[in-house]
Amino acid sequence: MLTDEEAALFASGNPLGFILFARNVSDPAQLSRLVRDLRRAVGRADAPVLVDQEGGRVQRLRPPAWRAAPPAARFADLHAAHPAAAREAARLNARLIAAECMALGIDVVCAPCADVPSPGAHDVIGDRAHGRDAATVAELAGAAAEGLMDLGVVPVMKHMPGHGRAGADSHRELPVVDASAEDLRAIDAAPFRALAGRIPWGMTAHVLYRALDAQRPGTISPACISFIRDEIGFDGLLLSDDLGMNALGGTPIERARAALAAGCDVALHCDGAIETSRVLLSGLPALGGEARRRLDASRRRVGPRVPVDAQVWRGRLDALLAGIPAP
Repeated sequence: MLTDEEAALFASGNPLGFILFARNVSDPAQLSRLVRDLRRAVGRADAPVLVDQEGGRVQRLRPPAWRAAPPAARFADLHAAHPAAAREAARLNARLIAAECMALGIDVVCAPCADVPSPGAHDVIGDRAHGRDAATVAELAGAAAEGLMDLGVVPVMKHMPGHGRAGADSHRELPVVDASAEDLRAIDAAPFRALAGRIPWGMTAHVLYRALDAQRPGTISPACISFIRDEIGFDGLLLSDDLGMNALGGTPIERARAALAAGCDVALHCDGAIETSRVLLSGLPALGGEARRRLDASRRRVGPRVPVDAQVWRGRLDALLAGIPAP
């Protein structure tokens, strides 16, 4: 639950929205109350509430209260033999994730991961990837995004312009990628380019791409953000990855200001420390201009398209993953 101090801070600071982590979760009733209280604190029923719920090792809602969703690599494995079944399975799995989130009031899921993993890279992406090549990643990540949007949940594709070559975990240190700009365009950026007009929100990568900016990681690099906007063609709402990660230097407010100055629309800070939140909320501008336009446009693009039928979806998903053909 929110403390009185947190509620007062959010009421005065008016953040755009909130992101939830495992530390915020105990059971469905508690989490529903928390989501309600967060929106009540800022006085906006449409304040976005985000969660990382990819499946596999990256999911904040876990058994026994919630389903153990498979990692993206499970659909990539299926795709090798049955591409159509893999697309259907990825979409159904995402619908089930969306149904669980919407039941709690959570309306943004930080997925799909559209990174293309490279041999020898750090396994921070690993089985979170929807394939080993750009075409398969784009196909299955797109299906997952559609499954979320089928129920009115906003997907966030990550990590632009690509985390798959990183030789380090950006939670712990700054990865450096030496690939040429041509290789970045042809491989790493390709799934994001294919999905740029289909997925309304995106997230940056805390990776230094020497070919794009030899000094600054992607999240705080104007050149890298220009690459995302111009080369990838993404005009959706662009979030920084968590600014509390060790890949970045400086204080939290310096990191956030650098991300916004580089061209990110939203600064995402996730450690939950109230004093850090106080500094950020008092020191950063409210959403406006092009960022506000992109947020408003994303809301017009995402709305519930199908009624929830979780039992049928789960049965069909289980059959697909078991290799049972359609009746």
